[in-house]
Amino acid sequence: MATRISEKAKARKQNADKRPHATAKYVRISSSKVKIVADLIRGKSAEEALAILMYTPKAAAPVMEKLLLSAIANGENREENPMSRGSMYVAEVYANPGPTLKRYVARSRGSASPMLKRTSHITIVLDQK
Repeated sequence: MATRISEKAKARKQNADKRPHATAKYVRISSSKVKIVADLIRGKSAEEALAILMYTPKAAAPVMEKLLLSAIANGENREENPMSRGSMYVAEVYANPGPTLKRYVARSRGSASPMLKRTSHITIVLDQK
């Protein structure tokens, strides 16, 4: 029996983080590879982070660039207190591991070896200077 569902929902909504953010789930890149790119832009201004991602030769860079543009758009188009693009900076970036797709690849003498295709969930949180 659930009790006080509406009260708990209100409390959760009040304590929710109000900063603009964007999340990409089930991205087919290992989270350890995404974290290398995430370390490059953490703490930088939004414009500087976009420039860094544009010229980073890693597989995660285009995905992170698209995600950062989405987070910037979320910050500019907020109902209450919209932010300007120049005043935003990357407050948090994290990549958590998602589900792993388990496949098998053929090996010699009729055997098979597992192949783990890893996924990740990437989140970018922006804030004002």
